[in-house]
Amino acid sequence: MSSILLFNPRSAVAKYRVPNSILNIAASIEGKYPWVIVDGNREEDPLYSIMRYLESGSFSYVGITVMPGPQLKQAIRISKTIRDAYPGIKIIWGGYFASNQYKTVLESGYVDFVVNGPGDHCFPRLIDALENNQPYELIKNLVYRSGDQVIKNQKEDLIDQDELPPLPYDKLDRFYSMEKYLGKTYLGNKTLAYHSSIGCPFTCSFCAVVPIYEARWKGKSAQHIYNDVKYIKDKWGADAIEFHDNNFFVSEKRAVEFAELIMPEKMTWWGMARIDTMSKFSDASLELIRKAGCKIIFFGAESGNDAVLKQMDKGGTQTGKQIAAFAARLKKFDIIPEYSFVLGTPAATPKEVEAQIDFDINFIKKIKAINPKTEIVVYTYSPVPTEGSELFNQAKQKGFHFPGKLEDWISPAWENFDLRKNPLTPWLTPAMIDKIRNFETVLNGYYPTVTDIRLNGFKRKAIHLLAGIRYKINLHQYPYEIKLLQRVWKYRQPEIQGF
Repeated sequence: MSSILLFNPRSAVAKYRVPNSILNIAASIEGKYPWVIVDGNREEDPLYSIMRYLESGSFSYVGITVMPGPQLKQAIRISKTIRDAYPGIKIIWGGYFASNQYKTVLESGYVDFVVNGPGDHCFPRLIDALENNQPYELIKNLVYRSGDQVIKNQKEDLIDQDELPPLPYDKLDRFYSMEKYLGKTYLGNKTLAYHSSIGCPFTCSFCAVVPIYEARWKGKSAQHIYNDVKYIKDKWGADAIEFHDNNFFVSEKRAVEFAELIMPEKMTWWGMARIDTMSKFSDASLELIRKAGCKIIFFGAESGNDAVLKQMDKGGTQTGKQIAAFAARLKKFDIIPEYSFVLGTPAATPKEVEAQIDFDINFIKKIKAINPKTEIVVYTYSPVPTEGSELFNQAKQKGFHFPGKLEDWISPAWENFDLRKNPLTPWLTPAMIDKIRNFETVLNGYYPTVTDIRLNGFKRKAIHLLAGIRYKINLHQYPYEIKLLQRVWKYRQPEIQGF
């Protein structure tokens, strides 16, 4: 029986998280096929470890999860090396990048298949077909080449998450100590990364999730989540949770049930939500969620401009007025709202683009005045290939296009694009990008993120005072003195490095 190597490319520099995506695939083949995992975050030289496994001759398949940015860079280099050394091994990519850029990935010549979305059924069915020399044309969520054509199979309905096999944490612990995956963060000393749901029921046209899940969402039950978390807490000492769901708080009922279950464990936790969804939660629910340990919640505010929210196809009922009101409301419950904003969407003229940027800079300052504890995460708009999206069509009409070759994605410019720092969008001038970045620098100086646990009280006060005059009189240009301190003190930006 052929063995399978599962690879999680490097995405972190110092802090590691449980590689949930690739561990889901491991769970899907556990007991059916022998597998090993190589975690690029835990290896000094992952290629060396991979090649040592492959030298045994027992491996016929390599599965790789690929997010844009650092993971992509390592995935390309290692996939090419495997293809050159072992041309008979089938290389299978999954993850957001592979799903959204499947044509470019398959046309590279060194990736054989792409799993388009969840691979819990697709991956083992593909291995079964290849092992038994059977057709794979009807395997849902699979993308592959047939001659010069790229074939994209039908999407699968989302699976009941409670029916999936448990993640093989104990087996992962044999490869890499689970305790080292539970890192110290703002939330706790041993923070667990966990996925309790997949997808999102909305169609925001700037979001990479939309083309994959198509406005669908499925979540594990509160009891199932609690059982998993409790097991890891009892066995390895987890004391905090980062829920990496795209939208943890879709269901008020599920969130409340989980809060009631987790409260006796005295754990601290964080998750993502929509403002227009969670603003409908009752005061009793919000109070219970905070009492149960929820300390901070990430919200996609995106813009205070209702016209831009409509342009983004934000959906729901979110407005600038609601965004501001909800920031004020959360003050009552001591829950920190973490608001992300996306600046630099396309407009008819450069003057309109700049006006939109100025509007949201002023709106962000308004939010900080309403609730100073609000964490602000600033992104520059980066197009997402959402077919049929009016916003993506606007981007293309303005001259934007993605790289034609896979290797082009790992140029320095496109790496920054993946981190939403250099959007490579024709309608944004260098001066506009500087305006966004400089404002972000001053904002982070005057209000340093609470999630940077390395920044002590003295440093916080010093950088706050240094940025104070600039922030109050809107003098954001050339903030070199703030950048210098941030560089010296290795200021942590949540949008790039997480907590």
